[in-house]
Amino acid sequence: MLKRCCVQVSLCCLIAQSTGRGYNVTQRTIGMKQHLCRQSLEIELFSRMKKSVLLHQIANIVGKENLLEQLEDRCSYGYDASRLKGIPDFVVFPADVHQVAQLVKLANREHLAVYPRGAGSGMVGAAVPGSGGMVICINRLNRILEIDPDNMLAVVQPGVVTGQLQKELLDYGLFYPPDPASLQFSTIGGNVAMCAGGPRAVKYGVTRDYVLGLEAVLPTGRIIRTGTRTVKGVVGYDLTRLLVGSEGTLGIFTRIVLRVVPAPETTRTLLAVFPRLEDAARTVSEIIKQRIIPSTLELMDQASIRAVENHLHMGLPTEAEALLLIEADGREVLVREDMVRINQICRESGASETETAHTESDRERLWQARRALSPALGRIRPGKINEDVTVPRTEIPALIRATRRIAEKYELIIVCFGHAGDGNIHTNIMLDKKNRDELQRAEKAVEELFRTVLALGGTLSGEHGIGIAKSPFFRWEIEDAAFDTMWTIKRALDPLNIMNPGKMFVSDRAFFR
Repeated sequence: MLKRCCVQVSLCCLIAQSTGRGYNVTQRTIGMKQHLCRQSLEIELFSRMKKSVLLHQIANIVGKENLLEQLEDRCSYGYDASRLKGIPDFVVFPADVHQVAQLVKLANREHLAVYPRGAGSGMVGAAVPGSGGMVICINRLNRILEIDPDNMLAVVQPGVVTGQLQKELLDYGLFYPPDPASLQFSTIGGNVAMCAGGPRAVKYGVTRDYVLGLEAVLPTGRIIRTGTRTVKGVVGYDLTRLLVGSEGTLGIFTRIVLRVVPAPETTRTLLAVFPRLEDAARTVSEIIKQRIIPSTLELMDQASIRAVENHLHMGLPTEAEALLLIEADGREVLVREDMVRINQICRESGASETETAHTESDRERLWQARRALSPALGRIRPGKINEDVTVPRTEIPALIRATRRIAEKYELIIVCFGHAGDGNIHTNIMLDKKNRDELQRAEKAVEELFRTVLALGGTLSGEHGIGIAKSPFFRWEIEDAAFDTMWTIKRALDPLNIMNPGKMFVSDRAFFR
């Protein structure tokens, strides 16, 4: 800094001399540059001193071994699955609720932004830090504290991996239904923060339907406990529901009480091929109208089918407009009856072919196409914009027809698949983000897709949330009075706006840049 300022001062002298300016002008210029140089040095030194003091204070709370300060380490905690990036000043790993509270209180005193982080598997940049601030990782809070089979509940810390909890519960004959695609590495805390869903939502609901109570650190550093250990509980405002899905903007979870259910006795799977997309969508509604609620009802459109076939060469019917992958679970005798009826409904509704899995290996084979979608899409284009729009089930054909028109209009490849049973269709716009023209066309396509979804009575996000990626469109769906109410709650709980700032409420098109 000093060397740079000296060079600037010397350059000023030369300019003044070469232009014939007088001594006084030159002296004033040099004086001004020297003053700015001293000021810059003072600011830099103060910033370094302040950071050094903060490092010492944070280390006193969590231990030096649980604090990352090197640039390469901090960069590793600056992104999520959205591929948006930021670099925090500090990355911290607290061990308990009291350390989290102390860190948040310190952040309040120093006006330091706080960014809660689970596994970083989110799709919308909700865990991505802004410029500077402190990332608080909950990885060390990773214990299953209690499994109560009699009352059918589990108490966990937020760093527990979702798949790990599901596996542990099976030993007790219990079942935690929410099953996001990232369940093998995403954490319960992150799932609760984003209200994660998954294929089983059609029958079992989403994460918020299983959270009975929470322990959380509010943005002021105050510890709050909400909810109950009982299924019923109506005392006061439902603060648990307020915090679930708040995307890390209202607090950091440190303990979660979950409702669990008996594990199903058996699961059966059926694959149905449809020459016409409209028939597949009509089948979805018809199955549910017949009072059958499958545990999974997945749809793949023709672009999805062709992408997987080009990737695996497994003999998928590429001329078909849609595939339905349907599962039913529960007691053996009832599931068997349901699958017979589902097969009949599919045939009567226009399916050209159906196949039922009779063994676990058969089931895995039927699921192979659906699970191969992500790597298959990577062969089409190096990148994608994965939108998780949701419409009423009856509007699925209109949504997919609209995406075809949008794809043609903007000369893009758009692939649709997802959870047809609840109308949650993953609309993947394939692109190369290094191609600026293609990225601009994709941005326009997203805007047109969102307008279409809202016109069909749908919502912009069924699973992923808002974060940064969808923030420019948040107010397209949320009316002014609702937005103002949300912002009032945010400011009441977070008066300094330090808890995950720059998310949801602030329109940011960084995702398209």
